[in-house]
Amino acid sequence: MSAATRTQSAPQCSARYVIAYALFAALCAFAWPLHAMEIVKAVRAWPAQEYTRVTIESNNPIAYTMSFVADPDRLVLDLSNVDHASLRREIDGKINVDDPYIRAVRTGQFKPDIVRVVLDLKTTVKPMVFSLKPFGDYGHRLVIDIFPLNPPDPLLALLQKSDQRFDLQANDAKSAAPEPAPPATSAPAPRADTAAPPPATEMPVAKPDGKAREHTRTAPNVQAGKGGPKPLPSRTFTVVVDAGHGGEDPGARGARGTWEKNVTLAIAKRLAAIIGAEPNMRAVLTRDDDYFVPLQARVEKARRVRGDLFVSIHADAFVHPNARGSSVFALSERGATSVAANWIAKRENEADLVGGVNLGSRDRHVAQTLLDLSQTATINDSLKLGRSVLREIGGINTLHKQQVEQAGFAVLKAPDIPSILVETAFITNPDEERKLSDNAHQDRMAHAIVSGIKRYVAADPNGSRSTLAAPPSPHATISSYAACQARARRCS
Repeated sequence: MSAATRTQSAPQCSARYVIAYALFAALCAFAWPLHAMEIVKAVRAWPAQEYTRVTIESNNPIAYTMSFVADPDRLVLDLSNVDHASLRREIDGKINVDDPYIRAVRTGQFKPDIVRVVLDLKTTVKPMVFSLKPFGDYGHRLVIDIFPLNPPDPLLALLQKSDQRFDLQANDAKSAAPEPAPPATSAPAPRADTAAPPPATEMPVAKPDGKAREHTRTAPNVQAGKGGPKPLPSRTFTVVVDAGHGGEDPGARGARGTWEKNVTLAIAKRLAAIIGAEPNMRAVLTRDDDYFVPLQARVEKARRVRGDLFVSIHADAFVHPNARGSSVFALSERGATSVAANWIAKRENEADLVGGVNLGSRDRHVAQTLLDLSQTATINDSLKLGRSVLREIGGINTLHKQQVEQAGFAVLKAPDIPSILVETAFITNPDEERKLSDNAHQDRMAHAIVSGIKRYVAADPNGSRSTLAAPPSPHATISSYAACQARARRCS
């Protein structure tokens, strides 16, 4: 090779090396983020009228930014360093067509290190996005809660339901009434010494604001003599029925795969239906579907509807499968009455950590109020209610304890509502798990609880406590989980 040729090829070789090095560096720079991308382990969706929750689970926390786009309404989430393929695989098919708020979900690789998630919405909403640290069987979770812009008022829904029930009863009574008999030609005059029955009186039915809504004809309240039937309450008792756990919080699991949240919802629905069929009684469910409700929101919903009684339904669990029997619990301000009661309360109180509450933004005032409430009178009423219910349950199932136990259950901390927690059976016991899944046993359990409630109400039909059905103070009222979290953000 001549000197001239060597002189010409040297710059060409140098240029090739430079281009190759640049390509290699660019490839490495692009490949490195892909290698460090976070794999999505699972995506879960829990649609409900109260709110829809979408959870993205991973081994490490996911950084995100959120924005809202109108016309049409869309919620946009940009996720940093997330593997798009795993996200797309896990999210596919998770949004149901009957979801009340989310129409569809789309994902795409927006930038090399950004995956964009777009939630197409059916209506204008109030979104809330936050992260949860690992707890229990869950890893890191990114939680997207979609609330309606105007959340439904449970008190208004209860009043509307009561009006519908009154109208149906009135129509049934009218259709069942016999045809009026023709007037007699000559009726004997009543004897002067025969007392006529007291006439029916008109009683105003009050709205929550104290104004009379309408007048209802009511028969005089006749007290029964000794040994006779006990008097019915002269007003409507509202029983708040709480189906434990739900949604992201499944509760305990039986050996056959039965989840506690499904059992509690089934029994709670049966219980509410039986209560609703009783005269002068009505029921309100804290949840009517498979979604998570924080413990504090359950208490506040009971206060919002001015509940007279609160009954929380659960299924017990223990490390040994031979543990069996039903239990009834009330709140304790002085510690648990047994080691087992303390263990059960600790497990139930962890529901917020499993289900997912934004603990970093909770209302410190409300939290302190729940801790410091003086509830002696309410606890005494709760114990009376618990003893009545425990007595009836003992007729259909083995009792784990013969007396009402007490512990610091967060869900029982309504300051003015007698509240009990019913552990219907041990779902970790194979025999009792089978019972809890049986429709007939669920009916028997629900009827036993109602019988206990009726026994308690009959002992004090008009309610001796001045706080019965009293409206909550404006400082403690939280009409929904969304309002609870929103106020917490302002107070933190």
